[in-house]
Amino acid sequence: MAESPECPESAGHALVRDHTIYDCVMGSRAFGLATEDSDTDRRGVFVAPTPLFWRFDKPPTHVDGPGAERFSWELERFCELALRANPNVLECLHSPLVGRLDDTGRELLALRSAFLSRRAHQSFSGYALGQRGKLEADVRTHGAPRWKHAMHLLRLLMSARDLLRTGTLTVDVGEQREPLLAVRRGELTWSAVESWMARLRDEADAAAVRTPLPPEPDRARVEDFLVRVRRASAA
Repeated sequence: MAESPECPESAGHALVRDHTIYDCVMGSRAFGLATEDSDTDRRGVFVAPTPLFWRFDKPPTHVDGPGAERFSWELERFCELALRANPNVLECLHSPLVGRLDDTGRELLALRSAFLSRRAHQSFSGYALGQRGKLEADVRTHGAPRWKHAMHLLRLLMSARDLLRTGTLTVDVGEQREPLLAVRRGELTWSAVESWMARLRDEADAAAVRTPLPPEPDRARVEDFLVRVRRASAA
């Protein structure tokens, strides 16, 4: 994803260490698909102190680290992406594995429903289409896809379908764990996986017609939260 330039590494890491309001574990561990060799991917949200925005050099919109497999967004950027129904950001808000959480972070989590809308149909479908293209390129070049990536694409398609059906975003795959891990192990043919993907896509399209999700997210409610956080920081 394209982002603005970061500030020097040490300053960005200090923002994450000192101003994180929410962090969680994502990836296979949050999805219920972890194996013995799975990494622990951490994602978080920090609030840059308001006075930092008064300078010509603004605080970063995101920070890699500190440490491996950690990525954090500044609150405003995180909210912007969530309002656009960015799949990675929305799933971050719904991780079952929450780590650091303060009062502001709790208020952010209480806003989860405000970010959900029918925009998810287009955003999840668009992301899935891009990932599908990469898998097809692997098949053309190497004769087979990267099976781990195929597994995660199936999981994403399931998540999108169920969100559109129920209005609720669920990250853990539950009883689909073993069928999905079979894909990761390469136990299904690419043709069978393609058929599974096509079926999930069709089911998501059908669910979008009758989805309980609102047409648009509640931008005003999210903006009110952001302004209150900025004012409190300035004070």
